Amino acid sequence: MPELPEVETTVRGLAPVLEGQVIARVTLRRPDLRRPFPAGLGQRLTGARVTSLGRRAKYGLIDTDRGDTMIFHLGMSGRWRIDPGELLTHDHLLIETAAHRLALNDARRFGSVDLVPTEALAAWPAFAALGPEPLGPEFDAAYLARAFEDRVAPVKALLLDQRVVAGLGNIYVCEALFMAGIAPTRPSGQVARARLVKLVDAIREVLAAAIEAGGSTLRDYARPDGELGYFAKQWRVYGREGEPCECGEKVARRADGGRSTFWCPKCQR
Repeated sequence: MPELPEVETTVRGLAPVLEGQVIARVTLRRPDLRRPFPAGLGQRLTGARVTSLGRRAKYGLIDTDRGDTMIFHLGMSGRWRIDPGELLTHDHLLIETAAHRLALNDARRFGSVDLVPTEALAAWPAFAALGPEPLGPEFDAAYLARAFEDRVAPVKALLLDQRVVAGLGNIYVCEALFMAGIAPTRPSGQVARARLVKLVDAIREVLAAAIEAGGSTLRDYARPDGELGYFAKQWRVYGREGEPCECGEKVARRADGGRSTFWCPKCQR
């Protein structure tokens, strides 16, 4: 599933071709993705000017001058294609401006599109309970100390809880915990403050590196320009079960709630 870096990369790829442009046409090539497209989506967006693009957690945001924000989630396999030479079977939503045509392609149809008044974004149900952005100023060691206080749940589980931190996913939590030297199974309330400082730094570092690399290519995710992200080449533990860690110990794997957790038993305590 595309995680925060993949969505951030997508938003950055769309911004140069959408910001400031007037939407000339919206075409729905099917009635739904994971759920139906918003009623009147085409009518509400046609003629609107895109004022900015952004991201909240794993959602992309397209703001317009009509006071509406289109929210998209890429689901398991979604991606935007810019100026495709020909339309594909799974290009389900088209947005056209005077200069470009964008196609939202989603083979598995686990993605979603919503249209919400911009002023009501914070209260939108999917956003209302989200924790702070891991790259934002509210996310620091003091915040994590409060969130983890007296908690016995494993640190990895809490980092994946979107109510604690918005947008973190399995790949980048595994990588950040390795960089911080923290075992994924350690009870959250037992992580010392000094180690929380390292954890915050590691999370920011791994996300920044992944965004710079264009994300990680998993299955059929690709950037809007069609290029594949190459951060997977930098994975230190994720997907490397049985391979030697930098210390020489073999990378271990366990299944937690349907997700694979990768870590080094020697480096992470």
